[in-house]
Amino acid sequence: METSYFDLAEDVAEGFWCLGHPLDAQRQELEDPWQFSMGKPAHFKGQIKLPLDLVGEARDYAHAAFGTPVVNARLAAIFQELAPNDVELIPVEIDSHEGPYFILNALRAFPCIDPEASSEVAYWTEEDGLPEKVGTIFTISGMRIDPSKVGDAKVFRPSEWEVSLIVSKDIKDAMERAGITGAKFEAVTGPPTFDPVRRAETKKRGDLWDQARIARHAVWRGLGTMSDDSYIPPVVGGPWPGKRQVWQAMRRADGGMLIVTDGLSDPFSSILDHPTAGFGLELAIETPEPLGEVWKSWPVRLLERVAYEVAEFEKLRVSLTNGTLSMEVDGVGLPETLITPEGRVAVLIGMETDALPSRFTLPGGEVRLLTVKVLMPAELQWLLRQGRGAAAELIRRFNEAGEGHLSRSWRQPVVS
Repeated sequence: METSYFDLAEDVAEGFWCLGHPLDAQRQELEDPWQFSMGKPAHFKGQIKLPLDLVGEARDYAHAAFGTPVVNARLAAIFQELAPNDVELIPVEIDSHEGPYFILNALRAFPCIDPEASSEVAYWTEEDGLPEKVGTIFTISGMRIDPSKVGDAKVFRPSEWEVSLIVSKDIKDAMERAGITGAKFEAVTGPPTFDPVRRAETKKRGDLWDQARIARHAVWRGLGTMSDDSYIPPVVGGPWPGKRQVWQAMRRADGGMLIVTDGLSDPFSSILDHPTAGFGLELAIETPEPLGEVWKSWPVRLLERVAYEVAEFEKLRVSLTNGTLSMEVDGVGLPETLITPEGRVAVLIGMETDALPSRFTLPGGEVRLLTVKVLMPAELQWLLRQGRGAAAELIRRFNEAGEGHLSRSWRQPVVS
């Protein structure tokens, strides 16, 4: 009799803690935080610390940044008993919380996804401009796996979609009997849950998303060179119109890097009878600074936080229709030179520039491309003191200084 399997995920809810980027003993960010979600042993062997991005009530199961599973001793014991050969439990210290806590790292990965039985599977295409990814999964929902391809594993990751952590039914049952908090389960075995009507709707939704994505990528390729070296992993879920968060990076002709959101203008997942342009905007941050591995860089982290706020709060999007907008986001993990005494980083959204198109057209309508410029702490304080009309004066000074819309981790403020 085949074993039943479930996708184990964090049950996100208000009032609970949010764990940040894994750090080493010196509180420096680990260079490869994805190593805990690859289905193989982690290579970092030192002490790991986890900061709190959001203070709240602790739970037995949680995800830190990059989907890193974190468990307490009670849950660790369940995995140690039922799947000792499938996981490694890596001790971790969490700020302001007594342990022990562990990173739960699955040691095995299998090519096991059954695309025909899954509700929705989309793949990277040649039009996306990343030849090395063509044919691999871009997004999936209602996932089903073939249990015959995973042997006797009780914990593993699908090698085609490593962001998912799969557990067997006996582990799920043990967690539920123990009253484990913070976890939710979605079946990935058993009969498909979709019907022909829903599958048709899913195909229509996917077609609309593909039309928008291909049209956007034509715009992005006109702004710079896209390559796998600057690939930024997407995130499934969240408040974006298509319930997926995607970013793209382009190397500019002058050597700088342009990073954009690639989905705030996705068609809304709930509207299928005609194409839409989502929120009707995308965000862009450009820097002349060398970034090394782009997906680990501070501009990407900053853009992710700004984009989340814009997607989550309609009042911000309404404000952006009236011109520029200044806002602040959490400064954890961002350059110290940009962080205010309150631990925040400020940006100015919507500064116009001749270097980028201000608008472009998708099948669902017109989309605004809004620049995100990081402010130095002194510029934020000046902006708050000056009040109405200060943003326009700040923009004038940026242009006069030759900075324009570009963002840097440090520069001389344009105000005193």
